Amino acid sequence: MNRRKHNRTPDSVGEALKRRKIIACERCHSHKIKCSGGQPCAKCRAVGCADDCRYPARDRQVKVSESYLEQILTENRRLKEQSGSSANTPEQDQADGSTNPELSRPAGETPDEGNTSVRNPLIGDKAWFHAYDPSAPPIFVGEAACTAFATRFRQLLTGSSATAHIRRTQYVKEENIAAANANEIRWPTLQQARLLVKIALQQISCIYHVLLRKSTLEKLEEIYRTEDFGCTVNQCKFFALFAFGEAYSMRSEPSSGSRVPGTSYFARSLSLVQVLPERTSITHLETLLLLSLFSYYLNRRHSAYVLIGSAMRLGLCIGLNHNIPESQCSDPVERQHRVRIWWTIYIFDRMWASKMGLPSQILDDDIHLEKQKKIKKKPLYEEQFSDAEFIQANIKLARIVGDTTAQVYSRRKYSETFLQRVQKLLKALKNWVDTLPEHLRLNVDEPEMNRKHITSIHLAFNQCVILTTRPTLLHLFKLNDARQNTDTGPGENISQPVLTLGEACIHAARHSHSLILTKWINGSLPVFGYFHAHYLFSSCIALAMSSFLPIGSPADIGAFETGIEVLSSMSENGNLAASEFYHNLKHVKKCLDRYRAERQPDDIRRRPSSVATAAIDVAFTSASVEPSATTTAQADATSGAILAPEQDFMNPGYRYAQPGPSSSSGQALGQEDPLAARELPGGFTTAMAFMEPTMQDFLAQSDLDLGLLHPVEAFMNEAENLYSGHEFS
Repeated sequence: MNRRKHNRTPDSVGEALKRRKIIACERCHSHKIKCSGGQPCAKCRAVGCADDCRYPARDRQVKVSESYLEQILTENRRLKEQSGSSANTPEQDQADGSTNPELSRPAGETPDEGNTSVRNPLIGDKAWFHAYDPSAPPIFVGEAACTAFATRFRQLLTGSSATAHIRRTQYVKEENIAAANANEIRWPTLQQARLLVKIALQQISCIYHVLLRKSTLEKLEEIYRTEDFGCTVNQCKFFALFAFGEAYSMRSEPSSGSRVPGTSYFARSLSLVQVLPERTSITHLETLLLLSLFSYYLNRRHSAYVLIGSAMRLGLCIGLNHNIPESQCSDPVERQHRVRIWWTIYIFDRMWASKMGLPSQILDDDIHLEKQKKIKKKPLYEEQFSDAEFIQANIKLARIVGDTTAQVYSRRKYSETFLQRVQKLLKALKNWVDTLPEHLRLNVDEPEMNRKHITSIHLAFNQCVILTTRPTLLHLFKLNDARQNTDTGPGENISQPVLTLGEACIHAARHSHSLILTKWINGSLPVFGYFHAHYLFSSCIALAMSSFLPIGSPADIGAFETGIEVLSSMSENGNLAASEFYHNLKHVKKCLDRYRAERQPDDIRRRPSSVATAAIDVAFTSASVEPSATTTAQADATSGAILAPEQDFMNPGYRYAQPGPSSSSGQALGQEDPLAARELPGGFTTAMAFMEPTMQDFLAQSDLDLGLLHPVEAFMNEAENLYSGHEFS
């Protein structure tokens, strides 16, 4: 004890004691966030509740143990030492000549588990491999993949890390592609070719810039006029376009042996395209983009990743990541086309990597390129290009997605804590929403009027929010499950930031579910598309967890079951991605039913469930009310969901409506009427999760607050228990 007093400076201890004497206002105390002091405090002024800022009695005494002060001072010194290098990645550290903490640690010394620069505390050190075929190498499973997350969820439901990952078998195999290319595939008639190309341009070019619209149609006319059908470059490009045209206009293609229309054209284009040209062309890059995107329609995700990787490398070879001098490319259309082709490659690289948990292939620091801009001649611009502001928003979102995969799910070494990294990502997402042009925002009053590209980018945004926050939701489910199985009282209190992240994940899942269900009911959901099936699957997993959590709602289980029905119907129509996700969700549902049955009392278990019959209503209800409103729904016995007996076990300030007498309409008191909720003005918006006061508080907290007051790594240090069960690999 004397040695400790000798090493501690009086000034530092005095400052620490002075900081601890600040009395928190009632609001900051209930939310478990740091209070600045004063009346009103800074956070109450920021959120507009200054008049309600109330403080406890001033004669309150706060006693602080000396060991706690020592811990605070030690942690403060450590953070100050790391502040100069907190933004550096391991690659940058090695380039600067600094040493790796793992390599520099003396032999025999145990690692500091609290030092987040050692490893990612979320997923552990071991990679995840799954053996599909004894004669082939095991396949790497990225933790960012939605199917991997579903497996983690099933492992918690079954209570066993030996619960196996589900194989991906619903994709077009190489032998099917070879068979589709075996027969002679001819150019269609001019009228049919025009129709297929126009359909492809209408469906693709509004979202991604893969070609020049007017120039492509003019080239098609020229090919048929001159009968120049032998050019391999043109054949590859237009056959890839014909494949998209058939996929969006036909229901099946029996002659190819594939469930997906357009497979024959895709197979011929893929067989003719050069993978390793010594001198590439822009047309060749356009073809690679088309083939990579269509590979998702065949549920060939690895092929899509490899094709976009080839496009990325070839683009680097011709310097697409740099501005080309105007003297070497004077045509403004061609210059802008180069710029946009590069950014489409960039978007595909980031998006494809996030869907499989794989790394992106280029750093942002290596890109030195101007932004998209309009050409002065407006008719010429509109004939060739889509909206520049939409593409710019897509680029920004792809950059955030890439950062999310790297900072949440990779095994890179960061000095920032998990909450600090998540906070930066959510700040970037909030800025994305706040700066989105008005014409790119959703029409919440008439959802059916939203155009395809607007709905698409908002679904991608919601998926990024889910990707960022769902590890925390999984942790909350794990804690809730642990509390259900113990009789040790209310259990562990969870800080408000962790609850806020879980609520944001649930909100994004409900919003995506609502958007997709609206398109499905209106008949505008693509039959053979990949991404809507993927986003629906991702939202269903989050909603399944939400139905068991106090921060969620039992009604979310109805949205989960509705999603299963939609994916089942898409699968029956030939959608291969929907078949995979439907098969996966059936396994999740089986585990959920067993999990629910094991935890329900016998009298409740014998009652019939009414969730399935009201699935559509529940789905729309969850899409029409705010998360804070849905959390007031009590645990309905007919829903089959489990809520803790004490609804505030995670946060003493977080209250839920208790079961009570029902009204004449059959709705329990305190529960939202589903029909009334649909008519709420304004509906469900993308930015709503960021408007919650708790989210604003979380984003406003300093790095010191997140690093010391909310040490979320405490529940992730034992990473093998959360995200790294590899016994079955």
